[in-house]
Amino acid sequence: MILIRRRRWMWAGAGAALGALVPLARTQAQTSLPTPQVENLRVLVGFPPGGPTDANARLVGERLRGTYARHVIVENRAGAGGRLAVDELRRSPADGATMLLAPSSSIVLHPHVLRPLSDRPVEVAPVSMSTRFEQGLAVGPAVPAAVRDLRGFLDWARANPAQASYGSAGIGTATHFMGALLARDSGVELRHVPFRGTAPGLQDLLGGHVPAFSSPVGDFLPHLREGRLRLLATSGPTRSRFAPEVSTFTEQGYAGIVIIGWFGFFMPSATPAATVQAAAQAVRQALGQAELADAMAQMGLVVAPTTPAELAATVRDEHAAWGRIVARVGFTPES
Repeated sequence: MILIRRRRWMWAGAGAALGALVPLARTQAQTSLPTPQVENLRVLVGFPPGGPTDANARLVGERLRGTYARHVIVENRAGAGGRLAVDELRRSPADGATMLLAPSSSIVLHPHVLRPLSDRPVEVAPVSMSTRFEQGLAVGPAVPAAVRDLRGFLDWARANPAQASYGSAGIGTATHFMGALLARDSGVELRHVPFRGTAPGLQDLLGGHVPAFSSPVGDFLPHLREGRLRLLATSGPTRSRFAPEVSTFTEQGYAGIVIIGWFGFFMPSATPAATVQAAAQAVRQALGQAELADAMAQMGLVVAPTTPAELAATVRDEHAAWGRIVARVGFTPES
């Protein structure tokens, strides 16, 4: 079994809740707070406002204001699947005044699938993991209502090869490879339909234009509650706390599909260790607040703070694991 241990419904509710957090740079009395490490902190996000990465950054960034930094600004550098923000971080001074909040795929998977290819993770300094989440595979109205699990979906796909496909938020994403693993391990041909992000993919799933969609479990939650989608499987080693009635891939006979996604904070690679440790302590303190954990849970996310060393170990392990998965499904940038 390959275990990866350690993206959008419109997040309308989260976006409304986060409205009060903008701008993050408003002043605040410092009398009862520790001396901030930096005056102004930029938190880079490689995706547009309103999505899960942006929500993570704003929820934590609000709580870094007055502790790690006197002012905090979330800066969206959307494009290239998150790579623009990663590149901006790597160009930034290593003075503790810039952090990146990125999904795991930007750090551990993209080096295997985006040119230039690399046998090393992205060179950045790990600070702390923020949250973790399971992936899921859901079907919509294009699939008969009787289909409620993987076996039913795969039987339908075999009988309807011209319609047998699944969507994801893009080529080379974790959810792309989750579907590719299912196709390989089941022997059922499933055509991958890449979308430019989660929102258009979900829209086509709900509209019956694509039969299935692979995405983080949190993306499906509001549609599941409304009965508009059926979640067939989740990718954790155990059932998701957000959809405990849904069996895992492992429970349904696909033990090779255990994938946990996460979001993490990073700094430029040359940042002094003491500065990284100070930032990590502030991030962990923010993640320890109960109201933040509750806000994350509304989006299907579980807070998961780590030390810099723990996150560095996770990055190394998962980069290697994703390399094996990419090779296993036979993916190349040309394909």
